Amino acid sequence: MAKGLVVIISGASSVGKGAIRDALLADADLSLFKSVSMTTRPAKEGEVDGRDYYFVTHKEFADAVKNKALLEYTEFNGYYYGIPKNQVEFLVNMGKNVLIEVEAQGVGPIKLNMPESLAFFIMPESFEELQKQIMERYKDDEASAHRRINKAKMDMEIAPLFRNTISNANTEEAVKQIKEVILKELAKNNE
Repeated sequence: MAKGLVVIISGASSVGKGAIRDALLADADLSLFKSVSMTTRPAKEGEVDGRDYYFVTHKEFADAVKNKALLEYTEFNGYYYGIPKNQVEFLVNMGKNVLIEVEAQGVGPIKLNMPESLAFFIMPESFEELQKQIMERYKDDEASAHRRINKAKMDMEIAPLFRNTISNANTEEAVKQIKEVILKELAKNNE
Protein backbone atom coordinates (compact mmCIF):
# COMPACT_ATOMS: atom_id res chain seq x y z
CA MET A 1 0.00 0.00 0.00
CA ALA A 2 1.29 3.46 -0.94
CA LYS A 3 1.93 5.89 1.87
CA GLY A 4 -0.30 8.92 2.25
CA LEU A 5 0.78 12.50 1.68
CA VAL A 6 1.27 15.04 4.47
CA VAL A 7 0.03 18.52 3.49
CA ILE A 8 1.01 21.44 5.72
CA ILE A 9 -0.87 24.75 5.72
CA SER A 10 0.86 27.66 7.43
CA GLY A 11 0.77 31.44 7.46
CA ALA A 12 0.33 34.45 9.67
CA SER A 13 -2.47 34.85 12.21
CA SER A 14 -5.84 35.86 10.68
CA VAL A 15 -4.64 35.24 7.11
CA GLY A 16 -7.51 32.82 6.43
CA LYS A 17 -5.83 29.45 7.02
CA GLY A 18 -8.98 28.09 8.68
CA ALA A 19 -11.23 28.79 5.69
CA ILE A 20 -8.67 27.27 3.32
CA ARG A 21 -8.21 24.24 5.60
CA ASP A 22 -11.97 23.65 5.78
CA ALA A 23 -12.37 23.91 1.99
CA LEU A 24 -9.51 21.45 1.40
CA LEU A 25 -10.90 19.00 3.96
CA ALA A 26 -14.34 19.19 2.32
CA ASP A 27 -12.92 18.47 -1.17
CA ALA A 28 -13.67 14.80 -1.96
CA ASP A 29 -10.99 14.76 -4.71
CA LEU A 30 -8.28 15.26 -2.07
CA SER A 31 -9.67 12.96 0.65
CA LEU A 32 -7.64 14.69 3.37
CA PHE A 33 -7.80 13.79 7.05
CA LYS A 34 -7.36 16.58 9.59
CA SER A 35 -4.51 16.24 12.04
CA VAL A 36 -5.76 17.04 15.54
CA SER A 37 -3.37 19.07 17.69
CA MET A 38 -2.71 18.66 21.38
CA THR A 39 -3.06 21.74 23.61
CA THR A 40 -2.82 22.79 27.24
CA ARG A 41 -5.40 25.54 26.84
CA PRO A 42 -8.92 24.94 28.14
CA ALA A 43 -11.62 23.98 25.65
CA LYS A 44 -13.72 26.85 24.35
CA GLU A 45 -17.48 26.54 24.27
CA GLY A 46 -18.52 24.00 21.65
CA GLU A 47 -15.06 22.44 21.23
CA VAL A 48 -14.85 18.66 21.55
CA ASP A 49 -11.83 16.75 22.87
CA GLY A 50 -10.37 14.60 20.09
CA ARG A 51 -12.17 16.49 17.33
CA ASP A 52 -11.00 20.10 17.75
CA TYR A 53 -7.95 19.42 19.94
CA TYR A 54 -6.66 16.89 22.42
CA PHE A 55 -6.97 18.89 25.65
CA VAL A 56 -4.19 17.83 28.02
CA THR A 57 -2.51 18.98 31.22
CA HIS A 58 0.88 20.72 31.25
CA LYS A 59 2.42 17.52 32.64
CA GLU A 60 0.94 15.37 29.85
CA PHE A 61 2.25 17.87 27.29
CA ALA A 62 5.70 17.96 28.91
CA ASP A 63 5.80 14.15 28.88
CA ALA A 64 4.93 14.16 25.14
CA VAL A 65 7.81 16.59 24.48
CA LYS A 66 10.22 14.56 26.63
CA ASN A 67 9.22 11.34 24.84
CA LYS A 68 9.60 12.96 21.39
CA ALA A 69 5.93 12.16 20.71
CA LEU A 70 5.26 15.48 18.91
CA LEU A 71 6.21 16.39 15.34
CA GLU A 72 6.43 20.01 16.47
CA TYR A 73 5.21 22.20 19.30
CA THR A 74 4.94 25.85 20.23
CA GLU A 75 3.77 28.17 22.97
CA PHE A 76 1.34 31.05 22.45
CA ASN A 77 -0.31 33.20 25.10
CA GLY A 78 0.90 30.87 27.85
CA TYR A 79 -0.54 27.69 26.30
CA TYR A 80 1.27 24.93 24.43
CA TYR A 81 0.20 23.40 21.13
CA GLY A 82 1.69 20.41 19.31
CA ILE A 83 1.09 17.80 16.61
CA PRO A 84 1.03 14.18 17.90
CA LYS A 85 3.51 12.21 15.81
CA ASN A 86 1.84 8.78 16.18
CA GLN A 87 -1.51 10.04 14.86
CA VAL A 88 0.02 11.44 11.65
CA GLU A 89 2.31 8.45 11.10
CA PHE A 90 -0.57 6.01 11.61
CA LEU A 91 -2.76 7.75 9.01
CA VAL A 92 0.07 8.14 6.48
CA ASN A 93 1.08 4.48 6.87
CA MET A 94 -2.57 3.52 6.22
CA GLY A 95 -2.33 5.39 2.89
CA LYS A 96 -4.35 8.39 4.11
CA ASN A 97 -3.51 11.97 3.15
CA VAL A 98 -3.17 14.18 6.23
CA LEU A 99 -3.67 17.95 6.47
CA ILE A 100 -1.76 19.76 9.22
CA GLU A 101 -2.42 23.41 10.01
CA VAL A 102 0.54 24.83 11.91
CA GLU A 103 2.37 28.02 12.83
CA ALA A 104 5.22 28.95 10.48
CA GLN A 105 8.00 28.00 12.90
CA GLY A 106 6.48 24.51 13.22
CA VAL A 107 6.97 23.63 9.56
CA GLY A 108 10.74 23.06 9.88
CA PRO A 109 10.48 20.35 12.56
CA ILE A 110 7.72 18.57 10.61
CA LYS A 111 9.79 18.67 7.39
CA LEU A 112 12.76 17.22 9.32
CA ASN A 113 10.58 14.31 10.49
CA MET A 114 8.67 13.98 7.21
CA PRO A 115 10.77 15.48 4.40
CA GLU A 116 8.32 14.28 1.73
CA SER A 117 5.55 16.51 3.15
CA LEU A 118 4.14 19.33 1.04
CA ALA A 119 4.09 22.75 2.75
CA PHE A 120 2.14 25.88 1.78
CA PHE A 121 2.56 29.35 3.25
CA ILE A 122 -0.57 31.48 2.99
CA MET A 123 0.17 35.17 2.41
CA PRO A 124 -2.27 38.01 3.06
CA GLU A 125 -3.42 40.29 0.25
CA SER A 126 -1.29 42.96 1.96
CA PHE A 127 0.21 43.44 5.40
CA GLU A 128 -2.01 46.49 5.92
CA GLU A 129 -5.11 44.40 5.21
CA LEU A 130 -3.91 41.70 7.60
CA GLN A 131 -3.28 44.30 10.32
CA LYS A 132 -6.81 45.62 9.84
CA GLN A 133 -8.28 42.10 10.09
CA ILE A 134 -6.34 41.31 13.26
CA MET A 135 -7.34 44.61 14.91
CA GLU A 136 -11.00 43.98 14.01
CA ARG A 137 -10.94 40.36 15.16
CA TYR A 138 -9.25 41.16 18.49
CA LYS A 139 -10.73 44.61 19.11
CA ASP A 140 -11.61 43.67 22.71
CA ASP A 141 -8.02 42.69 23.48
CA GLU A 142 -5.62 45.25 22.03
CA ALA A 143 -2.54 43.66 23.64
CA SER A 144 -3.35 40.31 22.02
CA ALA A 145 -3.96 42.05 18.68
CA HIS A 146 -0.53 43.71 18.81
CA ARG A 147 1.16 40.42 19.76
CA ARG A 148 -0.50 38.76 16.76
CA ILE A 149 0.53 41.60 14.43
CA ASN A 150 4.15 41.36 15.60
CA LYS A 151 4.06 37.57 15.23
CA ALA A 152 2.55 37.94 11.73
CA LYS A 153 5.47 40.19 10.71
CA MET A 154 7.96 37.54 11.88
CA ASP A 155 6.00 34.73 10.20
CA MET A 156 5.93 36.60 6.89
CA GLU A 157 9.73 36.93 6.99
CA ILE A 158 9.87 33.10 6.86
CA ALA A 159 7.60 32.93 3.77
CA PRO A 160 10.45 33.04 1.19
CA LEU A 161 11.74 29.75 2.62
CA PHE A 162 8.58 27.98 1.38
CA ARG A 163 8.50 26.45 -2.08
CA ASN A 164 4.72 26.97 -2.21
CA THR A 165 3.60 30.49 -1.29
CA ILE A 166 -0.08 31.24 -1.98
CA SER A 167 -1.75 34.66 -1.79
CA ASN A 168 -5.12 34.64 -0.07
CA ALA A 169 -6.58 37.69 -1.82
CA ASN A 170 -9.40 35.32 -2.83
CA THR A 171 -9.97 32.16 -0.76
CA GLU A 172 -11.56 30.20 -3.60
CA GLU A 173 -8.60 30.94 -5.88
CA ALA A 174 -6.08 30.08 -3.12
CA VAL A 175 -7.82 26.73 -2.52
CA LYS A 176 -7.80 26.02 -6.27
CA GLN A 177 -4.03 26.70 -6.51
CA ILE A 178 -3.27 24.49 -3.49
CA LYS A 179 -5.49 21.70 -4.83
CA GLU A 180 -3.64 21.73 -8.19
CA VAL A 181 -0.27 21.28 -6.45
CA ILE A 182 -1.62 18.51 -4.19
CA LEU A 183 -3.20 16.61 -7.10
CA LYS A 184 0.09 16.82 -9.09
CA GLU A 185 1.99 15.46 -6.08
CA LEU A 186 -0.54 12.65 -5.56
CA ALA A 187 -0.33 11.71 -9.26
CA LYS A 188 3.46 11.64 -9.02
CA ASN A 189 3.28 9.41 -5.92
CA ASN A 190 0.95 6.98 -7.71
CA GLU A 191 3.20 6.53 -10.76
